[in-house]
Amino acid sequence: MSKTLSILGGAAVMGLLATGGWYASQHSEASLITAAQAQEATASKDVETLPDVVLGQEDAPVTVIEYASFTCPHCAEWHKVEYPQLKKNYIDTGKVKFIQREVYFDKFGVWAGLIAQCGGDPKYYAISDMIYNKQKEWIGDGKPQTIADNLRKIGLQAGLSNDQVTACMNDEKRAEKMVATFQKNAGDDKIDATPTFIIDGEKHSNMAWDDFKKILDDELAKQAN
Repeated sequence: MSKTLSILGGAAVMGLLATGGWYASQHSEASLITAAQAQEATASKDVETLPDVVLGQEDAPVTVIEYASFTCPHCAEWHKVEYPQLKKNYIDTGKVKFIQREVYFDKFGVWAGLIAQCGGDPKYYAISDMIYNKQKEWIGDGKPQTIADNLRKIGLQAGLSNDQVTACMNDEKRAEKMVATFQKNAGDDKIDATPTFIIDGEKHSNMAWDDFKKILDDELAKQAN
C-alpha cells in the first residue's frame, strides 16, 4: 500500500507547509513564515534545488531512487522491513546505488527533512533511518509542539549539537530549496504516491520484497550481458 500524493503545485504545497509556520523549538517559541512569503519564495525561478545524496558506490550497475515521506506510515514500514535487505545485499555489496528523494505532504515532513539533512550528507541516511524507525514516537499526539520537540531529540541523539538543531529548524532558505527540489523531481518523474521507486529509469509502486528483489536481479543480469 502507499500514501497518495495529490499536491504538486507550488502554491498548494507551500500553503500547507506555511500553515502554522516552521517551528523553532527553543524556549517554546515559534518562528513563523507566512503563506504568502513561502509561496513567493518557492515560486521564484531563483530558488536553488538540492543535489541527490547518494548511498553506495557511484559506479554501481543499478540505480534505485525512492520517493518517500517521513510522515508516510508505508514508507516507515518499508524502511524497517525491506530497506535493511536492500542495503545489506545490494547497496553494501556494490550492486545498487541508492538515492532517497523526500516528499512533503505537510509541514511536519519538512521539519523532519530539516533534521535529516542537518548533519550534511555523511549523516543523512543514518538520521533518516532514525526518523523512520521512530515515526510513531516523534509524531506522538500530532501536536506541533510535540513533533518539534521529538524531532529535536532525534537530532541530539544523532550527535548534533543543540545550536545545530535550532539553526536547522529555523533555516527558511533550506526549507525553500527542499520544497523546490521536491516539486521539480516529483513533477519530472510524475510521482503520485509514496513510496514510489525508480529502478534504472522505470517507475514502480510499493511491492513485496520478493518482487523488488526480482526486479533488481533482472536488471543486474541485463547489465552483466
